[in-house]
Amino acid sequence: MMAADSGVALLIVALAVGITVARSTFAAVAGFLAYGLLLTLVWVRLHGVDVALTEAAIGGGLTGALLIGAAARLRNTEAAARAERSGRVVHIAAALAGVAVTAVLAVCVLTLPVPAPSLAREVAANLAATEVGNPITGVLLAFRAMDTLLEAIVLLFALIGVWSVAPDGVWGGRPGPQHLYDPDGILAYIARVLPPIGIIIGMYVFWIGADQPGGKFQGATILAAMWLLTVMAGLTDMPPISRRWLRIGLVAGPLAFIAIGLYGAVAAGAFLAYPHGFAKPLIVAIELALMPTLALVLALMLAGAPQRSALR
Repeated sequence: MMAADSGVALLIVALAVGITVARSTFAAVAGFLAYGLLLTLVWVRLHGVDVALTEAAIGGGLTGALLIGAAARLRNTEAAARAERSGRVVHIAAALAGVAVTAVLAVCVLTLPVPAPSLAREVAANLAATEVGNPITGVLLAFRAMDTLLEAIVLLFALIGVWSVAPDGVWGGRPGPQHLYDPDGILAYIARVLPPIGIIIGMYVFWIGADQPGGKFQGATILAAMWLLTVMAGLTDMPPISRRWLRIGLVAGPLAFIAIGLYGAVAAGAFLAYPHGFAKPLIVAIELALMPTLALVLALMLAGAPQRSALR
């Protein structure tokens, strides 16, 4: 397996270089998707299954889809971009900067004390207090709960940033194009058969996240994909972003997270702390509140900025 791991590592480095020097947007995006899949394999080999699932869903899946959409929008300007060539001085400066950053990172890693400073021992000693069997979930929602809260808020602000590029005339309207429904098409057939199965799988991946690899991000990605499938098949349409229920759903998860954090400040003496004996129910409640919000954010981010009025 050592030879296989070395081959994957070399392939990742080669892909990274290829993506950097590629002048074709499509080639760069295709390389990025392959890069994300290889990173998923690396995390599996490192026994980080939760991270692997997140990388496949968010790193390779969501980000790759966003880059494909960006590449499609840049198609008309790609020929002009290819015609532009930077001078030799710029190339040399970029290469030297890359080598310098790599050297600094290598020095930082090689000069770490042995054993490296870590809180792993303290975390492992106190992980049982979270009452969850999955250590990743315990760390993310107990020892790094503030980071997890801020990640959800950052995603929400990212969606607002996507919406902000909408023309004034369609602000509050429906994101993305309207897809036509073909009752005899294969996409419509798949969109009728697959979503019920996907919803069950998504809920299962979410529910086992407390004790096994899985959780809200992975489950939300599956639910968002099922929703987008029905939209692309024309079975349903994206709702106008001005809908009140939609905006409530987008903020409900972070607000519930904050509310539980404030409860911890009163009952346990610290913001985002959990009273003894209530850690697991509160962690599950946070994940349950965040998953619909994340599913909405991911689907709406892929749909893009509003392009049509609410009536269309």
